[in-house]
Amino acid sequence: QVQLVESGGGLVQAGDSLRLSCAASGRTFSRYRMGWFRQAPGKGREFVASITWSGGSTYYADSVKDRFTISRDNAKNTVYLQMNNLTPEDTAVYYCAARTTPSDSSVPSDYTYWGQGTQVTVSS
Repeated sequence: QVQLVESGGGLVQAGDSLRLSCAASGRTFSRYRMGWFRQAPGKGREFVASITWSGGSTYYADSVKDRFTISRDNAKNTVYLQMNNLTPEDTAVYYCAARTTPSDSSVPSDYTYWGQGTQVTVSS
């Protein structure tokens, strides 16, 4: 069984930064692509960023490009999302997800494993 646990969310002001973490356990992720998604109240789940576990190839949604950075620490089986210059539009529950193939995808249903989510609230 695969477990993903997010942490690092919170309440910040516009322009602030946050770093989310996703700790993975239960399987070897060397062939998995890891992704971050978010869901605002009343909206669908939105792709944010993804990264291959071993190759370091990254992919971002246009709305976060140049502000967010996804990275990983293989020794710790952890994926990070560094979020800079946050705006109220970034307010959402952020989810970590694992895709069992290394290819790119921004579609939530292409990801097999999900964490429980962490709330990020940005005040104006």
